[in-house]
Amino acid sequence: MNKTYFLAKALLLIISVVSLAHCSRINNKTSVSIQGDQFYINGEITYKNRYWKGNKIEGLLMNSRMVQGIFDDLNPETVKNFGYPDTQKWDADRNTDEFVSAMEDWKEHGLLAFSLNLQGGSPLGYGNHGWINSTFDEKGNLRPAYIKRLTRILDRANELGMVVILGYFYFGQDQYLEDEKAILNATDNITRWIQEKDYQNILIEINNECNGSYDHEILTCSRVHELIQRVKNIGGENLLVSTSYAGSVIPQQNVLQVSDYVLIHGNGVDEPSGITEMVRKTKNVTGYSGQPILFNEDDHFNFDADDYNFKSAIESYTSWGYFDYRMSGEGFEDGFQSIPVDWGINSTRKKAFFKKLKEITGY
Repeated sequence: MNKTYFLAKALLLIISVVSLAHCSRINNKTSVSIQGDQFYINGEITYKNRYWKGNKIEGLLMNSRMVQGIFDDLNPETVKNFGYPDTQKWDADRNTDEFVSAMEDWKEHGLLAFSLNLQGGSPLGYGNHGWINSTFDEKGNLRPAYIKRLTRILDRANELGMVVILGYFYFGQDQYLEDEKAILNATDNITRWIQEKDYQNILIEINNECNGSYDHEILTCSRVHELIQRVKNIGGENLLVSTSYAGSVIPQQNVLQVSDYVLIHGNGVDEPSGITEMVRKTKNVTGYSGQPILFNEDDHFNFDADDYNFKSAIESYTSWGYFDYRMSGEGFEDGFQSIPVDWGINSTRKKAFFKKLKEITGY
């Protein structure tokens, strides 16, 4: 055997290893798409052939608000408020580690999607009191530590076949970007990063509740459609984009006309019939063209009652999202938004939701 033979064998071995690695990446790639008013993952309709109590489940995207997966507090005066019970200190990497470890359990109960925000959500449930939690700096540049944590979650979601509803901006944090140019820079930077990394399992939510108290006009409900269109211009058909409104608020024409899917919230909707009415009104807005409607925030539970918001959403053929924050006097394990978070399924409310989710989806 000559030298040429051994070189040829070595080359074939290298090619085989590279090919296997490439195939592995392809097999682990999760994609989300929309056909009509239905969601598809990897080209297959979600919850295929599933019905529950006569209601069609296939095509829906059940989700939960897990927005604090990459949370940190860059304000040394307030970060001390978020220490873990066992260490009395906040640890951003621990938070993401425990988030990633819990994801498979969520999926096994039928959760196909979760909301994750680049500027988080209120770590006390509602309100802002000085903390600084943002993937973007004041100029709109991406902070490497946040991106590293985000990558871990997106990669794990890819492996599990899960969809991430990725929120760019949050009121109470947008003021730390210095001007509208910084908002545009932030939007462009994260969108191009998603493209460069070729993530296909993301639904983009420009901002949480665009009718909230935003400091920058372009993030308000009258102009946020500009950012939706901006992201679509960068990402083309590969990126699905929308934004959300506060509980009980019906989306406006300017947003519906450019959104790939529709986000609404059930907070403040105390009667399940109000969920049905929100869906009906949304479909009657000029500009609605049959996109799927998705609740990605609703802080109502009572899953054993005769009627409840989750059930009403399903009866309206609308995806539903669980929003669970820690209420006053509750323990560390309660809530998925209040910092620090216990990401396990271990409180009474969490167990009730995931039990009902498993029943509905048949997982």
